[in-house]
Amino acid sequence: MVRVGTSGWSYPSGKGTWNGVFYPKPRPRGFDELAYYARHFDIVEVNSTFYRMPEAGPVAKWVERTPREFQFAVKLCQKFTHPDMYLGRAGVTDWSPSLADVDLFRAGIEPLVAAGRLHSLLLQFPASVHGEPAARDYLSWLLEVLGAYPLAVEVRHPSWFAAGADTVARLEHAGTALVIADDPEANKRPRVPLITSAPLVYYRFHGRNAAAWWHHTAAENRYNYLYSPSELQPYAAEIAAHASAGRKVAAFMNNHFSAKAVANASVLRSLALHP
Repeated sequence: MVRVGTSGWSYPSGKGTWNGVFYPKPRPRGFDELAYYARHFDIVEVNSTFYRMPEAGPVAKWVERTPREFQFAVKLCQKFTHPDMYLGRAGVTDWSPSLADVDLFRAGIEPLVAAGRLHSLLLQFPASVHGEPAARDYLSWLLEVLGAYPLAVEVRHPSWFAAGADTVARLEHAGTALVIADDPEANKRPRVPLITSAPLVYYRFHGRNAAAWWHHTAAENRYNYLYSPSELQPYAAEIAAHASAGRKVAAFMNNHFSAKAVANASVLRSLALHP
């Protein structure tokens, strides 16, 4: 009922690389990062699918490289959730996700579905996307066309929960999990009730490096934060309580700088499974 892992498994470069911290350095011949990761955790949140559409061939290899009980939570491609980022790509002049795009994404993750290895899909919207009526209607469209999969939605701008906004009602109607996110901006968002009709509870931990969250020389610096056990303990208690109530819980550490996510995922899992 409880799975804890990290957001991504490959961080090969930069000051926050996992090489020599979690992965060996130098590497043995034929070393496989994903296979090695899967010996330590039973789930991973895939972030490569955010930057480009998944392709069935490489995705099928993920299945082959991991044990049968290993699960994948897949992040939806930026074309669906990050209009500013997508429009900033070279040669892109239009943001208009279509059913054809949905079908392309679905085809890419089909090997996970066929093998029973898809845990959930993550729909993460940035703070730049506000909870305006048009955005909420678009979210409802996504929930409908992707409704065949277990879904979790993360929204970051407080307007999604402003008076009169029906965000939670839309998610509850679709049986979709609202991501419980911990980051330096978390105290600016209301802690809304969990969606009782969703069988999934989904946590994401981005770290609390407030100084580098919006101002940093390298993107990886905003995730340079190590949680203390006392900071994780309240979440671990929540996770244990949800699991005891029969709900499926997934938690992912995104404070990936220098494999701090690996250390914190291990601590959180231990605290949650041995309260």
